[in-house]
Amino acid sequence: MPKMKSHRGAAKRFTVTGTGKIRRRQHGRSHLLEKKPTKHTRRLGRLAEVVGGDAKHVKKMLGM
Repeated sequence: MPKMKSHRGAAKRFTVTGTGKIRRRQHGRSHLLEKKPTKHTRRLGRLAEVVGGDAKHVKKMLGM
């Protein structure tokens, strides 16, 4: 049996921390930033954690 390949789209979007949590970027920070409050865009710069059933799907795509 060959090795399982990870889903390349998911591999580019998610990172796994040392403790096994999955981190993701938040949407809404790529364009049309002039109309958004600075406070809002600063908050979007932080990484968010993937939780629940979504985390299961992402782990499967990453080959974990």
